Amino acid sequence: MPRGDGRLSHDILPGEKGPQDACGVFGVWAPGEDVAKLTYYGLYALQHRGQESAGIATSDGKRLLVYKDMGLVSQVFDERSLASLRGHLAVGHCRYSTTGGSTWENAQPTLGGHTGGTVALAHNGNLINSAELRDLVEGRRGLDPHVGELARGNTTDTALVTALLADDPDRTLEAAALETLPLLRGAFCFVFMDEHTLYAARDPQGIRPLVIGRLERGWVVASETAALDIVGASYVREVEPGELVVVDEDGLRSRRFAEAQPKGCVFEYVYLARPDTTISGRGVHESRVEMGRALAREHPVEADLVMPTPESGTPAAIGYAQESGIPYGQGLVKNSYVGRTFIAPSQTIRQLGIRLKLNPLRDVIKGKRLVVVDDSIVRGNTQRALVRMLREAGAAEVHVRISSPPVRWPCFYGIDFATRAELIATGLGVEEVCNSIGADSLGYISEEGMIAATDQPRDRLCTACFTGHYPVALPEDGRYGKGVLELELPLVAVNGGERAVGERHPLHRPVVDGADELPMDVEGVPTSAAGGAAEALLRP
Repeated sequence: MPRGDGRLSHDILPGEKGPQDACGVFGVWAPGEDVAKLTYYGLYALQHRGQESAGIATSDGKRLLVYKDMGLVSQVFDERSLASLRGHLAVGHCRYSTTGGSTWENAQPTLGGHTGGTVALAHNGNLINSAELRDLVEGRRGLDPHVGELARGNTTDTALVTALLADDPDRTLEAAALETLPLLRGAFCFVFMDEHTLYAARDPQGIRPLVIGRLERGWVVASETAALDIVGASYVREVEPGELVVVDEDGLRSRRFAEAQPKGCVFEYVYLARPDTTISGRGVHESRVEMGRALAREHPVEADLVMPTPESGTPAAIGYAQESGIPYGQGLVKNSYVGRTFIAPSQTIRQLGIRLKLNPLRDVIKGKRLVVVDDSIVRGNTQRALVRMLREAGAAEVHVRISSPPVRWPCFYGIDFATRAELIATGLGVEEVCNSIGADSLGYISEEGMIAATDQPRDRLCTACFTGHYPVALPEDGRYGKGVLELELPLVAVNGGERAVGERHPLHRPVVDGADELPMDVEGVPTSAAGGAAEALLRP
């Protein structure tokens, strides 16, 4: 049976990749609760943050088990798989790939361990010193390809951290975390566990959100407050930047591994987070509505109707209409199910492009001067197709308004934008972008207006994708980026010849000594690892 394609329907133009979300993490410590199902629903609330793979790890105090696969949360899990995940604590993950490609081997939670215990780790963010960490792992463990996730072809920064946490049986996991976390640079929100204890950690800049919630019989940690709501947990506080949180039978305690230097991602407010989430005390929906109000003040225009690009532009469009006094309306009907199909469109259908997901309400649009509000412009292809479609539907004028400044720089902290060469605002001014997309006028919100709408101090926000000012300095040797670990795999002797650790056959088979021909399913996904799949899942 084909696996799900792992895509949601917010990408409007087929083949046009917009800003790809980070990942979602969830953890729960709750004796007496069905922690697997709590984690499932928590991940369901965080599905917008990652749609390529999903996984859950649970422990009953004696055995730690992981179940993960490619696809959406609802495609990976069913009643039977969730029933097999028993215990009193769990961590879960839904992934969009940042460091390391979108393959089964790179799905999370990752496993590591030794004779004294096991660790399962879920990660939201992206480390910029992965190459340095890989060198550290090799220095500590040698080039042994028979250990843990790295031996099975995992090429993520998460697998490196897992290896560092589990490389010394004489250290407790808490002690290993306090030694390892200060070595990491970039954005990270970790939720991890051993057989008895739940842990959560956030980078010193707090670039990605991570919050703590309280259940009647336990604790929850999640990427967004919306995930707390769906499982009935009450919000307690955020995990502080530079903080390690530990939850066990003695309750919750906090350890600090670095001084806080807050630089929360402003794009969480613009686009990434759910509108019903609260970040640093500010509701995301209200921030987006305020961005629309600011946009109307900064770029007014005479028009008959304000309409959003569904659905990411809706709150800002509401704010623009409120501030300008121009009526708000829905000029487009969205097909929410396109993008989950396994069937590729024919050439004839593909040429219709945007109409696969949006179709105009001609009676609403015809003869009207329109203000079309969206959250961002990346390559410009989607806006170009949208403007053309609205004109074909009879719009008299099309004025595009964007509730973020021009995106000119890539993100290295957990968002996968287009490359800088592909970003339309890199080489073009506002008027040139306007002409390129075919609009009558184009207005971006100012950086000041966007920041004011978040109700956060400027010096506590990361705006690197708009300004190019990165709060965590990038490595000078250039060893960073999505494929850094796949491009720099070390060579070892395998079966008499040289191959890279984790090097893949054409069908993604990880290379391990004596196991070049691992059993494969019909889609070329390994069905076992060295020593057998059951053993690999229970203890690496």
